[in-house]
Amino acid sequence: MEHNNYLTDQQINIIHKIPLFRGLNEDAKRTLLDKLDYTVTEMSKGEIIIRQNTPCLHMYILLKGNLEVNIIDVSGNNVKVENLIGPRAFATPHLFDGNSIFPATFTVVEDGILFKATKESAFKLISSEPELLKNFLRLTGNCNACTVSRLRILSYKSIRSRFIYYLFEHKQSDTLSVMEHNQTQLAEYLSVTRPALANEIKRMADEGLLKVDGRNVELLSISSLLKYV
Repeated sequence: MEHNNYLTDQQINIIHKIPLFRGLNEDAKRTLLDKLDYTVTEMSKGEIIIRQNTPCLHMYILLKGNLEVNIIDVSGNNVKVENLIGPRAFATPHLFDGNSIFPATFTVVEDGILFKATKESAFKLISSEPELLKNFLRLTGNCNACTVSRLRILSYKSIRSRFIYYLFEHKQSDTLSVMEHNQTQLAEYLSVTRPALANEIKRMADEGLLKVDGRNVELLSISSLLKYV
């Protein structure tokens, strides 16, 4: 990885537009980078930029590129969580939490550019700008909810358990769940193959556990489903 402290006008504009810095007044935008102790890094495909269980010491912004996020689950399996595509900030919840440890490994799958600011300078900046603090808290809340749900799903070994947990997370009523993903997207989200997921859903329907109508899933036996989660 090649490091420097130079940002193009286009990259500065990208930083100003990401949700973390959105809504700042012009004065705040002009002084934003002056308040951060940062580096800009060119990343190459195949590089590991963050390893699971290492401390979070920086605020990260992926200006360009694609990162694959993987975890080692309780069984020692390497499980893909998601792909991060720039531009976007990431790992924001881990910046100031009590643990400050990355729960996953981040690997470059498409050449890109990474912006890193030290935790100390990021803290001073965020605490000095009310609008920025509001953005940070909102993003942290959203990311935490998403991350906890996804990691919880991946902690289950069986396709059935992962799917049932997903359905409970998307319940609209006591007996109705509405899936936000189509079956191809859902298979990727659950880190399983599409045919395996389709077969499992059919088996569950044949067993009288649920009834699928498009993205609506009627939960026919809550007590039986709960046994798997």
